[in-house]
Amino acid sequence: MDYLIFQLQGPLAAWGDPAVGEYRGSADVPGESALIGLLAAALGIERENEAACAALREGYRFAVGVQEAGQLLRDYHTAQVPGRVALKNRPHNSRRDELNMPREELNTILSTRDYRQNGAWMVAVQAQSNAPYTLEMLAAALHRPHFVLYLGRKSCPPAAPLHPRVMQSVSALQAFKDYLREIREKLCAVQAENKLKRLPLPEPGNIIRLSWGDGMTAGVEPTLTAPRKDRLIRRRGWHFGDRRENRAELPPEKEETCISA
Repeated sequence: MDYLIFQLQGPLAAWGDPAVGEYRGSADVPGESALIGLLAAALGIERENEAACAALREGYRFAVGVQEAGQLLRDYHTAQVPGRVALKNRPHNSRRDELNMPREELNTILSTRDYRQNGAWMVAVQAQSNAPYTLEMLAAALHRPHFVLYLGRKSCPPAAPLHPRVMQSVSALQAFKDYLREIREKLCAVQAENKLKRLPLPEPGNIIRLSWGDGMTAGVEPTLTAPRKDRLIRRRGWHFGDRRENRAELPPEKEETCISA
């Protein structure tokens, strides 16, 4: 079975949970809607193209391997925005348009926003029979994305290339292990060729937790199954539905290394 594997790393990430009032939380793993948005951005699909976004939702299954969930960072956020009456019959296609009006027509809104610091995740994509793009096409788009990619919010760019690879494996978990082994072998080869005393890049960590949706061949039995409201229904109105998310804590594994080689 073929899987598209890629990595997500960044100093900040925000994987949205249902927003209640002025609080904007963040889950510890990217949800289905975030991954669909990432693929759509890479392919150049506009947010308003609901048919194309729905095709991505129905055409693929996802699994996320957590290497480092990141530490929680909570931000007290203030912003100036005009009221709806002030915006009526005025262009407001950009943030500059919103603020280009008399100061007395601007309001201050307050919110609390959560982020994950220094997180690292791996994503496996499994195509269904009705998938609108091949996994190779998705990999090419992630390698050279049409729109700028970010980890949940525009203020959270990736800190490293996504390094997409299409791999054959019996399960998502095994594909993650094969992907990590391939990266480590490349690092060791660079170390040996240049006679380095240390690896040229930090060695990637093992998968400590696996999260996946129904229909994905995960390769492990879930230890917890719970609903998560991140199934994209209608992006224009920010409408999301429930789906079942399966999770499994993985036993610690000895990390392969070539430091002493």
